[in-house]
Amino acid sequence: MKYYIRISFILGAALGIPSMVSAQSIKANTTDSTGVDTSTDNFLNRPFRTVSPNGIPDGTSVIDMSSLIEKNYTTYSLDNAQGLVSGWTGNAMWGMNDYLVLVDGVPRDANNVMPTEIEQITFLKSAASVMLYGSRAAKGVVEITTKRGKAEPLKVSVRANTGFHVSKRYPKYLGSAEYMTLYNEARINDGYPAQSTADEIYHYASGSNPYRYPDVDFYSSDYLKKAYNRSDVTAELSGGNKLSRFYTNIGYQRQGDVFTFGEVKDNYTDRLNVRGNIDLNITKKITAFVNANATFYNSLSGNAADSNPDDPVNVDNYWTYAATMRPNRVSPLLPLSYIDPNALSALDAVGGSSNIIDGKYFLGGSQTDRQNVFADYYAGGSSKWTSRQFQFDAGLNFDLSRVLNGLTFHTHYAVDYATSYTSSYNNSYAVYEPIWSDYNGSDVISGFVAKYNNDKKSGVQNITGSSNRQTIAFTSYFDYVAPVQRGHNFSAKLLATGFQQTRSQVYHRIGNANLGLEANYNYRQKYYASLGGALLRSAKLAKDYRNGLSSSLTLGWKLSEESFLVNSNVVDDLSVSVSGSILETDLDIAEYYMSETNYTQAQGSWWGWFDGASERSTNSLRGSKEGLDFVKRKEISLNARTSLWDRLVTVNASFFLNTIHGLIIQPSTLYPSYFETDFPPASFMPFVNYNNHQRRGVDFNVNINKQVGQIDFSLGLMGLYLTTEATRLDENFVDTYRNRTGKPLDGIWGLQSAGLFGSQAEIDNSPRQIFGGERRPGDIKYVDQNNDNIIDEKDEVFLGQSGVNGSPFTGGLNVTARWKGFTFFALGTASFGAFAMKSNSYFWVYGNRKYSEVVRGRWTEETKESATYPRLTTESSANNFRSSDFWLYKTNRFDLARVQVSYALPDKILKNSFLQDVSVYISGANLLTLSKEREILETNFTSAPQTRFYNLGVRAAF
Repeated sequence: MKYYIRISFILGAALGIPSMVSAQSIKANTTDSTGVDTSTDNFLNRPFRTVSPNGIPDGTSVIDMSSLIEKNYTTYSLDNAQGLVSGWTGNAMWGMNDYLVLVDGVPRDANNVMPTEIEQITFLKSAASVMLYGSRAAKGVVEITTKRGKAEPLKVSVRANTGFHVSKRYPKYLGSAEYMTLYNEARINDGYPAQSTADEIYHYASGSNPYRYPDVDFYSSDYLKKAYNRSDVTAELSGGNKLSRFYTNIGYQRQGDVFTFGEVKDNYTDRLNVRGNIDLNITKKITAFVNANATFYNSLSGNAADSNPDDPVNVDNYWTYAATMRPNRVSPLLPLSYIDPNALSALDAVGGSSNIIDGKYFLGGSQTDRQNVFADYYAGGSSKWTSRQFQFDAGLNFDLSRVLNGLTFHTHYAVDYATSYTSSYNNSYAVYEPIWSDYNGSDVISGFVAKYNNDKKSGVQNITGSSNRQTIAFTSYFDYVAPVQRGHNFSAKLLATGFQQTRSQVYHRIGNANLGLEANYNYRQKYYASLGGALLRSAKLAKDYRNGLSSSLTLGWKLSEESFLVNSNVVDDLSVSVSGSILETDLDIAEYYMSETNYTQAQGSWWGWFDGASERSTNSLRGSKEGLDFVKRKEISLNARTSLWDRLVTVNASFFLNTIHGLIIQPSTLYPSYFETDFPPASFMPFVNYNNHQRRGVDFNVNINKQVGQIDFSLGLMGLYLTTEATRLDENFVDTYRNRTGKPLDGIWGLQSAGLFGSQAEIDNSPRQIFGGERRPGDIKYVDQNNDNIIDEKDEVFLGQSGVNGSPFTGGLNVTARWKGFTFFALGTASFGAFAMKSNSYFWVYGNRKYSEVVRGRWTEETKESATYPRLTTESSANNFRSSDFWLYKTNRFDLARVQVSYALPDKILKNSFLQDVSVYISGANLLTLSKEREILETNFTSAPQTRFYNLGVRAAF
């Protein structure tokens, strides 16, 4: 394609579904170090079409998964993709969230398709590349294409893997004796007497009786395994002839868990999937395809009591207890052997228990620990989460050349169902609070303070958390390709497409419908122009404002076709393009009816001033704004691709500048203060399009392919340098340094610390800090930014970027080396320039929270010159534990994400067997993190530990 013009008008929020012939057009792979297809006779997926990889660069990146999986076996489709393609941060494209995932053209989940099923993954980043997909694709598209059969004899491939997860690192909490000692110190700091005596602390420290003086370590081998297994097996079958072709993938995987005790020692998660793709040539002019997939998930786990049942999101589990339950609070298990034989009432109380653990222990507890996670996991029952996903799509392709030479018609229909629920057996149980006594110098249980609750197994299966989702997608289009005339090429496309998704407990369906027209022109592979438009519709806006128009213009130049480069010994290929786009989207419109006035009736009642009766009020939450409009993505992007020295070096790069324009807010600075009232709480401010966010950056992908002796060597380097800026916000700060306008979108704001107060005299001579109670030596001192002699929220300044949608720099590298039958592959990822706050309970220790090792650096009179942590306190200490640079740390890191060594058996060994090829491989994942803050970055504080994974695999083809 040489000189290229595209005109497209789409009615509705387009979710384009690509032509199904694309997957059938892929031929033998020629790949670079990233697994990206680089051969000239292969095709890459784009909206509603396939293109040559040597076409004009258009802000996209591609992974050839079918090639990559042979040297980098993984179980998640987007695993470490930032080390394989540029512009992807790991959770966003070009720093934008809400990307759209399409699997075979249908909106689906990326984690429900395994890498073994995938032929190709395309990352569409630029506005021009996603425009045909409409509103919901306005922030990027990840397009996953599954494998298809070929016209060849039956081919069977089986792959089996087994490996072990090994925990990287655990949080380090203090033991009982040290905790009690420091808690005494905290009470004394606050002016209270010590809570624990020296004799009590001695007993806890000695460890002579861990049941009377418990020192519970949640991360000990008593509760956690050193490693747990994950295994999978996958069978692939494909083949066919000119009339029909098929591809089938059947896979099963099962993963254990880290626990060693109670019900949770049997925890597991498994997955069974069956996929079948069929292509049919019905006649010479009509082809068809049918795709079907079924996935079955099960996950068994022990029940854990929820200490806050009113919060359905933050449900307690073992790891939240591990972060909060102090080590000296309760002994989870108490030995029967410790009960005094003469304490008949105690023996009778325990003897009736149905929860005697290993025939030796009964469950310990207290008034405040009637339920605890250990007792839950031993006696609370179990839960099983079940999920089923069924996906089906089919289509027809018609060759209408008898009507008009070059005319075809394509249609595609898809319907998906996903359901999930949790079934559980919820048991109640008794715990016992012992009375300890000394008997002839030995500790015995002479009775119980109380027995809390009763043992009961109802045998009733409870069904909770039921949810379902249905997706329906449809597309049809005419495609016309005119015969080539003197280097001139013309094509056109007329299409209609629709998409609707229904979710349980969500009133509004997500729906889109569109009608589109596309026209293409190219001339002699030198000069390119592309013009596109999309008319979209959203039910989120007012009746007369539901239509929007997107547009895009692209100009390109293939310099390598010019006479001054066509015979170059250096440049094989050199292409550049520039695009300007305006996409309209409703992705950032959070709710329906935001343009309308909203009233609510006040909860409860308030005094009637005239008749003394109890009255209710009706309050306005917002005013109306019928002119509420779409949010716009305005973008300019420059794209370049080159190949040098007979493909020794290939480079792809993009520069982009985009603005998300007209984000919807209620702008208090645009309306007078009387538009809001505190009592009764009410607001007449409408939602309006106001805030603007800007992103700019450059991404690059450099590949070097070189044969050194007998070694084929490939190196891939990729990166994204990203800056973000809030170019317009609703704010009106008196102190300009507080303005968020002009600062990064993911800014961290807080106070600037000036060390720790060393004395009361220093406190008296410093600005007054209004947070919390009285300041004391060892508290954090802050900088008075506005010199008003008061430290408050007006002194907060910009501290750094959080990197929530991508660090300022994200990148990676991958290396492949092949020698004879051996293949070595390594993959690394990197991120630099972002910060995070040490703000969880591991670092912010106050009140009666559990103490971690960080408090060892606390301020005291003896350590005032070297302290790294504020004074200990049993109070809230709102002064110390708030956002400030005292708690800030850099998240710069490089991760060795994957290493794999593979060996393929020589053909001469297999030539007389029924095997076509056999390979074995060993691999490791998440092996190493290089960072100044490695300990923090490798530690999970309220969730299961991060793990390294070591795997052994074998693949055989028949």
